[in-house]
Amino acid sequence: MDAPRKPPAHDAMLADHGFDPVESDGLTYPLGDYEPKYGEYFELMPGIGWTRTPVPGPLGHINNWILADRHENGSAGFAIADTGLFMPQVIDAWKHLFDEGALHGQSATKIIVTHYHPDHVGCAGWLAKRFKAPLHMNRTEWMLTKMLIADKRDGVPQEALDEWRFCGWDQNLIDDFAAKGWGRFARAVSDLPIGHIRMEEGTRVRTGDHEWRVMIGNGHTPEHACLIDDTAKVMISGDQILPRITSNISTMLSEPTSDPLGEWLASIDRFRAELDNELLILPAHGRPFLGAHQRLDALAERHNEALDDLEQGLRESPKRVVDSFPYLFRRPITPDVIGMASGEAMATLRHLEYTGRARLDIKDGTAWYSAV
Repeated sequence: MDAPRKPPAHDAMLADHGFDPVESDGLTYPLGDYEPKYGEYFELMPGIGWTRTPVPGPLGHINNWILADRHENGSAGFAIADTGLFMPQVIDAWKHLFDEGALHGQSATKIIVTHYHPDHVGCAGWLAKRFKAPLHMNRTEWMLTKMLIADKRDGVPQEALDEWRFCGWDQNLIDDFAAKGWGRFARAVSDLPIGHIRMEEGTRVRTGDHEWRVMIGNGHTPEHACLIDDTAKVMISGDQILPRITSNISTMLSEPTSDPLGEWLASIDRFRAELDNELLILPAHGRPFLGAHQRLDALAERHNEALDDLEQGLRESPKRVVDSFPYLFRRPITPDVIGMASGEAMATLRHLEYTGRARLDIKDGTAWYSAV
């Protein structure tokens, strides 16, 4: 693992950072193609550092933000925003930073988590315990994490089996998934502290010279927290705004009749209306970028096109959830991603249903959607 290196000179607005900006799809990447390696620290701007930890599969990484802070006694410290999966490679990357790297000799003041997904909350409990630092998290996201960590049953719940059948999965595939057991979330997430400091819409969180206001988005998870410093014009967006990929919007087993896509589209509209387009967006995946409005417009367009395409498909013939995949995804859906694909397809079909564009009929436990 490379030792942290001193970044090029820059000013607070990244106007003199030593990199050549790159423009792509209407977005500007001020740091060009630069990306820190796992366990490497890069000072993005005064008070904000950037590192990465590994994520298995196509994502490959999650960005972790190191925010300069001060302890109550005035000594230097740091807050961590989003923590990575609780797995050996990630823990090794953090230990490198703490024991040998740029954070050597300091300790954490706060652990901040944007939402409950394992790549964001995985190491939160371990870090909070290591540094005796409070966990800042949205209440709903914290409770979901606690619930899923505690759910270590041996067998797959009947509700999950029924949901897979509802989506039209082949019985052999259902049997294969049932054989893999349950509780995989708990294997990737360290146990959280008993308590947390709640982040809700409008909450203010201070780290060093930065004051962050919390803005809650819905759809990707129930109450995803973003942090915005309006003075420095920077936003920690988590998975709410990503530069290249589209966040998964899925119907959850805990809320099988919900409309997460409707919530997601409403959040896009609200963020588009309220965010300054000059904000530097610090996403969970990909590189920091400028162009929040352009990206939000593209996300809305992508989902609305998918809704139109799928509605047209339903006019041709009724569809099960699994039959909708070709209308929504550009890649073949293999068993390793069928869970996420089914959740997103279900969210799209539910939204068509709830907006009066599709009708649901259930036959032998399987959903069939048709156009109205």
